[in-house]
Amino acid sequence: MAITSIEAAVLDRVLARRQALLEDLRRHVALPTGAENRDAIEESADLLTQRARALGAALATVPGQPRPPWINAWRAGDPDAALRAPSHGWVPPVWVARRAGRAQPDAGAPAPPPAVLIAGHLDTVHEPAGDFSRLCVAPDGRTATGPGCVDMKGGLVIAIHALEALQDAGAEARWTLMLNADEETGSYHSDSALRAEALRTHAGGAPVYHAALALEPAAAGGAIVTARGGSGAFMIEARGRAAHVGRDFASGVSAVGALAGEIQRVHALSDPARGLCVNVSPLWCRAAPNVVADTARAWGNARYPTPEAGRSLLDRLGATQTTPDALPALSLTASFQRPAKPATAHTEALLRLVAGVASDLGQPLPTAQTAGVCDGNNLQDARATSDRPLAVLDTLGVRGGGLHTPQEWIELPSLVERCQLLALTIARLQTATL
Repeated sequence: MAITSIEAAVLDRVLARRQALLEDLRRHVALPTGAENRDAIEESADLLTQRARALGAALATVPGQPRPPWINAWRAGDPDAALRAPSHGWVPPVWVARRAGRAQPDAGAPAPPPAVLIAGHLDTVHEPAGDFSRLCVAPDGRTATGPGCVDMKGGLVIAIHALEALQDAGAEARWTLMLNADEETGSYHSDSALRAEALRTHAGGAPVYHAALALEPAAAGGAIVTARGGSGAFMIEARGRAAHVGRDFASGVSAVGALAGEIQRVHALSDPARGLCVNVSPLWCRAAPNVVADTARAWGNARYPTPEAGRSLLDRLGATQTTPDALPALSLTASFQRPAKPATAHTEALLRLVAGVASDLGQPLPTAQTAGVCDGNNLQDARATSDRPLAVLDTLGVRGGGLHTPQEWIELPSLVERCQLLALTIARLQTATL
């Protein structure tokens, strides 16, 4: 369709923000938000939510939920103590900025027109004290490297600028900007808030949102991801009987030996051709080499292509659990926190809308699938069984690569290009039917 006059004004406003986009990216990249670094996360959240508030959004802070202690117990110097602890450290909240807009429903309509849910994460995988700590622009000015520059500080920056450009141009929009700080560690703190927001309804029962746009970076070549696999975390614990290796070896029952056999079994469940991947790492045991170990543990990650495959894989992971009084004893603790995100008719409809915007802008928009996971999985799953599913696309962020490495880079022209794509998508979603 043709670009309307108000859409053209939005595009001009974004283009005029080219330098401001870069400076905001530089500022956010310099905030070390990895490893749940509270000060930097809260500063980043404040910078974004105050700008949302200036656009007329009402702010809310949703308390985070404690993460199961076993998930990261391997990081602790004493995993036994970590497993006994109900929670440790700071539990980040979820910041929610909701702008209802001025538009009123048509006469007789049961609810206001649907709004757009925009989701982003403040955290990165990079250690705050590391040398990789700032945005470095290449001599040709086309790319830059920096911690989180593409995953997803670039996405956060284009989101707030897109919303500001819409308002500057007089384009009415109903939206919610939702920010969490634990996506990179599984969104255990924020999962309930994500799902609750996706499920929000008006007084008459109509969903508040018909579309959700997550700001993960684009896939290779600027592609939009249409389907994602699911992800699960698990811990295998083996228990045996301790004994002195030299004096009483025969009376010992090795937890390490039992764990080694179980690791081989679960690794054999992998079938990459079918999208099934089971990886075990790290391992833990306290016993010295001259002691038959009575306790050993392994942590792992599983990936699966569909919800059904996830349920089957979980069953097979736990197939050799023993009774607690057996020796050796094996037990499984698992959390398949990120459900698979298959392509749906509603998401395909949203993709057609975004593809139309991209075509009008002259931007290529290939599609892709990935085994990577994100908050888009959780948002779509929240309404997967509803008669009004939520349409979710989760790669509306900037272009780049090197995610989760010290070579993480962003294609700088994508700040303007993807900001324009995002702004016009939000604008057209105000009147779209998905």
